[in-house]
Amino acid sequence: MNLTRPASTRPPMARRPWHVRVNALVVGWFLAAFVVAVAHRWIPEANYLMVHLMLLGAVTTAILIWSAHFADTLLGRPAPGGQGLVFARLGVHTVSAVLVILGVATNRWSLVVAGGVGVTIVAVSHVVVILLQRRGALMARFGALSLFYVFAGLCLTVGVWLGVMLARTTPSAQVAGRLYTAHTTTMLLGWVGLTVLGTLVVLWPTMLRTKMVPGAPLAARRAMLVLVAGLAVIWAAAALDQRWLVVVAVVVYLTGLGLVVRPMVTIARAKPPRSYATLSAAAAVCWLVACLVVLAVLAATAPDWAGLRESLGVLAAPYAAGFAGQVLLGALSYLAPVVLGGGPRVVRRVDEEMNRAAGARLAVVNLSLLLFVLPLPSLVRVTTSLLGLAGLAAFLVLLGRALWARRQAERESSGAVIAASIATGPPPVPRRLGALYGVGAVALAVVMGVAGDPAAAGLTGTAADDGVAATGRTTTVRVEAQDMRFVPDVVEVPAGDRLVVELVNTDDDVHDLVLDNGARSGRLSAGESVEVDLGVVGRDVEGWCSVAGHRQMGMTLDVVAVGAVTATAGGTTTDGGPASSGHDAHDAATGEAARDRLDLMAEPDEDFTAHPAELAPAPEGDLHEVTFTVGETTSEVAPGVEQERWTFNGTAPGPTLRGKVGDVFEITLVNDGTIGHSIDFHAGALAPDEPMRTIGPGESLVYRFTAERAGIWMYHCSTMPMSMHIAQGMFGAVIIDPPDLEPVDREYVLVQSEVYLGEVGGTADAEAIAAERPDLVVFNGYANQYDHRPLTARAGERVRVWVLAAGPSRGSAFHVVGGQFDTVYDEGAYRLGGPDGIGGESAGAQVLPLVAAQGGFVELELPEAGHYPFVSHAMVDAERGAHGVIEVTE
Repeated sequence: MNLTRPASTRPPMARRPWHVRVNALVVGWFLAAFVVAVAHRWIPEANYLMVHLMLLGAVTTAILIWSAHFADTLLGRPAPGGQGLVFARLGVHTVSAVLVILGVATNRWSLVVAGGVGVTIVAVSHVVVILLQRRGALMARFGALSLFYVFAGLCLTVGVWLGVMLARTTPSAQVAGRLYTAHTTTMLLGWVGLTVLGTLVVLWPTMLRTKMVPGAPLAARRAMLVLVAGLAVIWAAAALDQRWLVVVAVVVYLTGLGLVVRPMVTIARAKPPRSYATLSAAAAVCWLVACLVVLAVLAATAPDWAGLRESLGVLAAPYAAGFAGQVLLGALSYLAPVVLGGGPRVVRRVDEEMNRAAGARLAVVNLSLLLFVLPLPSLVRVTTSLLGLAGLAAFLVLLGRALWARRQAERESSGAVIAASIATGPPPVPRRLGALYGVGAVALAVVMGVAGDPAAAGLTGTAADDGVAATGRTTTVRVEAQDMRFVPDVVEVPAGDRLVVELVNTDDDVHDLVLDNGARSGRLSAGESVEVDLGVVGRDVEGWCSVAGHRQMGMTLDVVAVGAVTATAGGTTTDGGPASSGHDAHDAATGEAARDRLDLMAEPDEDFTAHPAELAPAPEGDLHEVTFTVGETTSEVAPGVEQERWTFNGTAPGPTLRGKVGDVFEITLVNDGTIGHSIDFHAGALAPDEPMRTIGPGESLVYRFTAERAGIWMYHCSTMPMSMHIAQGMFGAVIIDPPDLEPVDREYVLVQSEVYLGEVGGTADAEAIAAERPDLVVFNGYANQYDHRPLTARAGERVRVWVLAAGPSRGSAFHVVGGQFDTVYDEGAYRLGGPDGIGGESAGAQVLPLVAAQGGFVELELPEAGHYPFVSHAMVDAERGAHGVIEVTE
């Protein structure tokens, strides 16, 4: 008998449903989250990326796909726009989610806003389509459940803009805490929670292949109102600054959750869940209940909103992996055989693949997650978390196997292979690994973690550090970074205890913690926190903030090992090396000292371009709108000597601004750096609280002032330590012309500053700054640059030179060799010459004396052709690079 199908005919199941094609997006997001989770130690903002790739990416995409599908089913009619509109929404959401994630990860708020707009468009269209679909629908007894998706979409709209505002500068840590609490609960309990619970009302009995409990739809409708009421109470708590209302909101939400879950429990008693899909969904609901209970406890015990925000991080993994991840994979595991279709035989084979090792996978995921959230040794948490990730990622492997099984079934049904299939029968069902196998795998992961760090697990009595035996106890201490201090700055721990420091950055600036035993926290932005595991402490340990200048400001931490046998002085470190001398070992030993390359007689490269000293006239108009972008760059400060410079608009000094008395300057400061920065314009008089505040990476502010007085005014970063930020290049000049300023033939501006060389390509030497030991004193950021690229003039021309002593610590005694000043303007007033001819025609001056932050100008005529050096006549500074030449031609 010939069963071969003609070659031109494709089997009916060859065409994949659209759900299968678009679910590739879900798989892609999930895979990206898995990669970040595995490589999180080497990826910046890894915690944020893991959570948002999973929730904003994979989970939200799945919701957009399947809630549209379920709405069609519940309402008994297709959605307006059909598949094309769904595809469009998915495309916009994918691009928008990528923009949001990139914007936060790279500190670019404009990308966050653009992504927020896109997600809002998707959410609003999602809601509008369902509402239109409800009009004229048959509205069977399940039709009202579609309102779960409507309210969830509205929560997505609200939640995304709470997140956008959170990514922007907030006035205080308390406001940030309120925003964060509202954002996370709206997205997790509103957008995800409402969608999942509304879907489970119908999906749960469907997965169990049984009937729904009578009255379940009515209970679900009542539950929906209660759940939404709980979310409204959370919004009120954040808006009214009433943290206790969060506890009330959780109780209300749990009540609504109970109304949904009660019929599910009744069904499960009659027909217990046995498949991966049903057990995974049940475990997910359990994790949701646990997360809500913990949220209530945290809200009740947190000292304030900032403290609540810091403690909410403990819920990230249970919610993302325990609830959202498991319910997503459970639902997809059930839907895969149904959507792929192909007849009973194919459905059975796909279902077998999706249920392969179901018990083991569930045990691995849930036990690993439970161990991860417990206060266990860090290496145990690492091994179990990796195993848990593998348990979740097994879904991707099995989905691939399911697709392959379907394809093989296609081929069998289309040709002669089916004959062999009939002869041999269906392939044997693979033996499923039970839960005990999963428990064994988790136990093995725990053993591996303990074996890798027995002292931290308290399972060894050998000397851990300086001959001190490990006690098996763990001491946990909370340390806050605030106001350039660690609080507390001394931590006592019994010798032999394992020490875990819960480091919380409550400051506006970026900080970190580096310890001389090798432990590091990594950089923390404002409001972030991290646990730093010092291991077993057997000696005193020194710690400090390694952000440039912060240690010198007193940001140090001393860990005192109480009962240690030996002291640090002359002792040994944990690895047997010499005890730390108190200097930043990383900063002191990673590269060549830049001062060893310094040769002030060297010539710069032929393509060297000097910093422009020519001063342009003031621009027209009385409003000057300028954007200053803070950045970090590596540039030369002398021939062959590179340093990292912190800059305004890429140069040190920054741009020179010019205007007249009465002009308004509106400066937008954008921080594209990696730590906090600010700006202070001496040219304006105003309260510094808001415009001069420090802003974090990715943030911006607007600084507006009116120039009411003439002179050359300094601007600079005012973030502590100011001496470091100024020495790094964060300064410049604002010139406000006196009303009676006469025109001249040539006009130049010179900003004098000091350079304190650190390592080659590194930041300034903070200790040298504190000791006022500059390696270079320079005009416009580069030693002797105008010796090599002289300023120019013609004999008899009138030349005006504006000079600003930016410091951070030294002044200037500006002098032109071979010239005499007939006009001297200092700190807003003429000292010689000017419209009133102060001093008379025969008076002259040889120097413009300035202390740090002062400025003025001099005017002179150079009588004949030649080379006229200009210097700071504090000669040691001239010999350090404060030297240039005016080349005068006939």
